[in-house]
Amino acid sequence: MTLGTALRQGQQLLAQGGVAEPRLTAEVLLCHALRREKIYLYSHPEHELSTIEWLHYGRYLHERLKGKPTQHITRRQEFFGREFAVSAEVLIPRPETEHVVERAARVAPDAARILDIGTGSGALAVTLALEHVRELAVATDISAGALRVARENARRHGAAVAFVHTDLAAGLCGPFDLIVSNPPYIPEAEIPHLQHEVRDWEPRVALAGGADGAEPYRRIAPEAERLLRPGGWLVFEIGFQIEAAVRAVFGPCWRDVETGYDLAGLPRVMSARYEPGQRGTKCES
Repeated sequence: MTLGTALRQGQQLLAQGGVAEPRLTAEVLLCHALRREKIYLYSHPEHELSTIEWLHYGRYLHERLKGKPTQHITRRQEFFGREFAVSAEVLIPRPETEHVVERAARVAPDAARILDIGTGSGALAVTLALEHVRELAVATDISAGALRVARENARRHGAAVAFVHTDLAAGLCGPFDLIVSNPPYIPEAEIPHLQHEVRDWEPRVALAGGADGAEPYRRIAPEAERLLRPGGWLVFEIGFQIEAAVRAVFGPCWRDVETGYDLAGLPRVMSARYEPGQRGTKCES
């Protein structure tokens, strides 16, 4: 079977199975089976698949039709122009999370010390360490499995990140100039209604945000007050349905609370500056 025929058949199978973007998915899976770049598919359409290539491609198509995310099949996902390893133990990095990197660069361009709370694959910590940080990058996660993936991504990209196995920021000492976090923000009642690729394959600990989705934010904000230097910034990714609940976690210590929107016009990030004792307010530092 030639590449051209394999690609057409794969696209047809995926389309019949209701898989989104069947052409793109077939291309990715075929490239993975061949261990080739996408350009090879179109520059060598006459290439005859070997038995092992065909067996791999067929298995990948079968796995995708059963609901396994493409990224779990290929074990990689691009984020901010870099390829990151992923596994079933981490949330697959989404393009929307790149807004956190962009917002962090805007509000804290000179951050020398950063903390990523709940790092997962390490995409945020590694990207910020490589793009901006001059002194120290620290990343935490409650999952030992996630930290194994994150450490491998840091090693692969040559990023100097210190990883800590802890719940949120327990046991850490500051001060930090910038704290970022993409915490779980799906309300518990909505978990059963998620797409099955997400509900059945991605770690629940990275999805469930309590009754209203904002529970992790209520825990992180006091930790940020303990760990940020005065004038430091906290940048969250948020779910579009919990903007008001997240905004409510910022008490009198916080200034310049601002929401950022994604390309679809939905609330996606929120940033705030920590300023204890300003304007006559009282708050713990």
